[in-house]
Amino acid sequence: MPSLDDIRLFLAVADCDGLSGAARATGTPLPTLSRRMNGLERLTGRRLFLRGPQGYRLTAEGRGLAEEAEALRAAAGRIERWQTGARAKLRVRITAGSWTARHLARGIGRVWSPEDDWMPEFLASNAVLDIARREADIGVRNRRPEQAWMAGRRTRNLTYGIYAAGPEVAGYVSLGEGMATTPSERWLRAQHADEIVTTASTGLIAVDMARAGLGRIVMPCFAGDREPGLTRVGPPIAALTHDEWLVCHHDARHDPPIRAALEAVRRLLTAPQSEAEGR
Repeated sequence: MPSLDDIRLFLAVADCDGLSGAARATGTPLPTLSRRMNGLERLTGRRLFLRGPQGYRLTAEGRGLAEEAEALRAAAGRIERWQTGARAKLRVRITAGSWTARHLARGIGRVWSPEDDWMPEFLASNAVLDIARREADIGVRNRRPEQAWMAGRRTRNLTYGIYAAGPEVAGYVSLGEGMATTPSERWLRAQHADEIVTTASTGLIAVDMARAGLGRIVMPCFAGDREPGLTRVGPPIAALTHDEWLVCHHDARHDPPIRAALEAVRRLLTAPQSEAEGR
């Protein structure tokens, strides 16, 4: 198998389209770099470069290796920093639905400081990102994790309501039909499809349209109750009430930065509304 250092040098040559730029970027002498690339081709049994006056161009096999090796860039950088003793903040990727991600981003300054050894990175997505493949480190989900390798902790019970600029507003604002992927959007289209008067491409735009009086909107109560210009116009929707779960990989939760991020997110999700708003 090629060594990680060989792959690092290969990516540098691919990025620079030649040995000279890669030698400057990596601090590797030209003869050494040439010998390493020749050795890599012998080791893999593939022709990786087209060599000519224009430099080193990747062959189809070379492009294939570059695509496979792309994920190793970050790993190589982390290993190099660890080896040389450099310490950098770990970016902890936190994925949640758009309303929850917005809530966490607004309050993160109350549970995180620049002195912490981790940096929050929010991925607002209603799709379930693959924590096993490290698409995210921490997830906020609407159900208990079923995978044996996933750790989960219940945070709170979420309720949803109908909000509008006033009780006199009729009709609903929804996301586009192909974008109705959340339980609340599916419920709206199942129960009030004939009352949808207009659509929006994002939830935030839908909120602005509801605030302008174009229609009603279905939102989680923790977000809707604090949204200026909107009023809840009915009781919570029982069919949409569910528990919320904070999840991560079993192994990752023992890493100090991940553990600190889990506790910070848990505090924000379970704080009373007044505390969550900084009052």
